[in-house]
Amino acid sequence: MEKTLQLLSGNEALALGAYHAGVQVATAYPGTPSTEILENLARFKDIYAEWSTNEKVAMEVAMGAAYAGARAMVSMKHVGLNVASDPFMAASITGIIGGLVVVSADDPQIHSSQNEQDNRHYARLAKVPMLEPSDSQEAYDLMGYAFDISEEFDTPVLLRTTTRISHSKSVVDVKRTRAVKNPQPAFHFNVQKYVMLPVNALPRHAVVEKRLLRLAEFSETFPLNQVIWNKKQLGIVTSGVAYQYAREVFPEASFLKLGMTWPLPKKAIKEFADRVEKLIVIEELDPFLQENIQAMGIKVTGKEFIPLVGELNAHIVAESSVGAGLLPESEKDEALPPAPGLPRRPPLLCPGCPHTGIYFVLNGIGQRSKLLGSKEPQEPKLIITGDIGCYTLGALPPLNVLDTTACMGAGIGQALGMERAHVKSKVVAVIGDSTFMHSGITGLVDAVYNNGHITILILDNRTTAMTGHQEHPGTGVSAQGQETCAVDIESLCRGIGVKDIKVINAFDVKALRAGVRDSLDRPEVSVIIVRGFCAMLVRKRANPGKVDVEKCNECGVCLRLGCPAIQSVDGKVFIEPTLCAGDICTICEQLCPQKAISAQAKNKSKE
Repeated sequence: MEKTLQLLSGNEALALGAYHAGVQVATAYPGTPSTEILENLARFKDIYAEWSTNEKVAMEVAMGAAYAGARAMVSMKHVGLNVASDPFMAASITGIIGGLVVVSADDPQIHSSQNEQDNRHYARLAKVPMLEPSDSQEAYDLMGYAFDISEEFDTPVLLRTTTRISHSKSVVDVKRTRAVKNPQPAFHFNVQKYVMLPVNALPRHAVVEKRLLRLAEFSETFPLNQVIWNKKQLGIVTSGVAYQYAREVFPEASFLKLGMTWPLPKKAIKEFADRVEKLIVIEELDPFLQENIQAMGIKVTGKEFIPLVGELNAHIVAESSVGAGLLPESEKDEALPPAPGLPRRPPLLCPGCPHTGIYFVLNGIGQRSKLLGSKEPQEPKLIITGDIGCYTLGALPPLNVLDTTACMGAGIGQALGMERAHVKSKVVAVIGDSTFMHSGITGLVDAVYNNGHITILILDNRTTAMTGHQEHPGTGVSAQGQETCAVDIESLCRGIGVKDIKVINAFDVKALRAGVRDSLDRPEVSVIIVRGFCAMLVRKRANPGKVDVEKCNECGVCLRLGCPAIQSVDGKVFIEPTLCAGDICTICEQLCPQKAISAQAKNKSKE
């Protein structure tokens, strides 16, 4: 029995809520802000939890479990639903047997993403119900509702959170214990339901449309659609974390807080609108609620003054409302400035990062530093297409080595496209090991099949580092800590048809330089696996570097690595020993023209 009151983040509450609701299969691909959902579920050994190869596979595994009558949940960040959209749309048409809940964690303000798309539109597109929690209590409670709705209406349910809900903590009254509805799942033959040939898909579409009408009726009495009456001069329709900000700014207004945001409760909204003098919507990102309410013929405003871009907070809502004349000028508060004297910290690779050496080499071979400050468009000597991961930080100074970053797996296809467009420069694609498994393999197949002449760097740091060091198919360890088969990247590339495959130590600068030069000269697809453990996984560090001030001529070569451990004060370079990765790295020692950098142990031996 769980403790009655617990302090939980939204992600922790979603995981516990799903467990108590009887989830039997949980799948995900790690991505901020959703990662902790599966991490918490994986601790329960009486369910099956997996880090899937990508979000599409995660959705398909969960679909299979739901088809067999098990309760299944799949979680991902907002852009992950783009990857999973094909099976997600299919699940809407086929329906399910066991409950299927799809958690989409959106990222307003782009804290750790490439866009801030609003995934509420997916609910309308797929014609599936959508639930949105406004705190951890609702995140916990909505899981039970989500599975029940899914099974009652034969539909997947989209549960949308945002970064602030996912990562903020609040007290949760844990009232339930685990109850498994169908402890012995079984798949039953039903071609008309599950095999979406045109002859079956068209009747299923009609079923979906009827289902949506039933869901609309259900939304009118959904318990977490709540009306809070106060003064009726102003009525606010809102949902999710925006409700918390709106309540803080307008404590005396009346509220219609929606826990089910698709399909919308039209009668409830109209009744609420009729009883207030002025109606507004406060919501993050797109005017999803506003436009759908306007389509009902109801006069409402919102995005005319609430920003379309970025994450909301109480200050932004207040400032916008003052500008719209909803609050007096006296209610406007000034945002607190940063504390004085704080040093600026640009995003950098970690000390001892295995990506640093290869990026320094690419910068040098491509002579990319010469492009900085140029006012005229110039084609770089070496075009480097990038991907999503820690290595994306290589686009920033002083490394400056990425030219594109779009989505996971895109770099390989982009590199081939540039080469087929007959650019003058050589083209290199950079991708991480987890991302290669996620969506890079198909790009490599395409490049080999179409006789590309590109070089592909797979930066293998043996983990999914960006999202917190989750396992992936190349590590040989499952989400629940069990040893399993590890996918061998070299053999995989060889099986695809790549003939030139090199495996190079990420901390051997000379070998990296020679390997890249050799691959660039080859008239075929060349793969270089740059292998070195993520610095955060290396616990034992010894012999931090030290600068011999007598030898150092302040040439600045070491500073071009962008390593946070290498610092300069008043022109004097030094290495901060508490940051230095020590002898697991030694890249700065290899690069110093004056041989002024060496391990402290060596320095001490000379004294």
